[in-house]
Amino acid sequence: MHTVFLSWEGVHVAPFSFAWGANMPLVEVKTLQEPGLEVYSGMTDKELRDSSLAPHGLLIAESVKVIERALDAGVAAHSLFVEDRWLAQSHELIARLEQANPEMPVFRVTHAQMHELTGYEVTRGPLAAFARPEMPSVESLLARSNRVAVLEDITNYTNIGAIFRSAAALGVDAVLVTPSCHDPFYRRATRVSMGTVFQVPWTRVGTSRNWAEEGAALLHRHGFTIAAFALSDDSVARGEGKLAERERLAIVLGTEGDGLASSTICASDVTVKIPMEHGVDSLNVAAASAVAFWELRRR
Repeated sequence: MHTVFLSWEGVHVAPFSFAWGANMPLVEVKTLQEPGLEVYSGMTDKELRDSSLAPHGLLIAESVKVIERALDAGVAAHSLFVEDRWLAQSHELIARLEQANPEMPVFRVTHAQMHELTGYEVTRGPLAAFARPEMPSVESLLARSNRVAVLEDITNYTNIGAIFRSAAALGVDAVLVTPSCHDPFYRRATRVSMGTVFQVPWTRVGTSRNWAEEGAALLHRHGFTIAAFALSDDSVARGEGKLAERERLAIVLGTEGDGLASSTICASDVTVKIPMEHGVDSLNVAAASAVAFWELRRR
């Protein structure tokens, strides 16, 4: 493994030793155009997804916990980018990466260099570039699942990450995201999820904005009852209808404000609401997901 010390002035090559004895050469880097750095500085999320550096593109993971969960899930690391202040707590992670791939580059930078290169003022730990996993088919996920969540057009990365964290904690087997839902592998979503986006299998469902036209038929074909969470006049309270007793259940959650599309509600078997008090009409979708997953978990 090569540890690359970034210096806009340039530095000499010298060994760098951690306390446990690993020796990694410091390779001189003189410019921001050093090969490999572009994934942390000059590439948009779309460019990362479309990158030819890996068969299905790249993603960026942030923090030791998120990176470790990606590795635990078998996701292939491409490089590591670590600020000096995170170096000590990253030593076990670096040793693990070195064991898996001794040739993988580790870019080591100061805080000023991190900010200049990435524009990030604050990070929660090291950054790692990973090869994006190949997406499974909807059919393969449904065949081995009893509880699935469907995220319709959710565009807030914090909400997406929080929903995945609740899904992992509360027994959701898989997550389906619609074509207009934002990417769960985006850096902020993976960080908020604490890496659970790598633990809970997910894929996209539908090929058009009206995902339910295709997706509802697939869910029904695999024996799922579709429960749409919506503030509809005929919605039942989440504890009614013995939904938790259903063998297979798909929990559909939509955007805040607009809620679920009317076509989605029409294609669902039941609409569900969480009873509110004190004049509050609804919860944030991430909070609502936790209530729904707990209440409708498989008994």
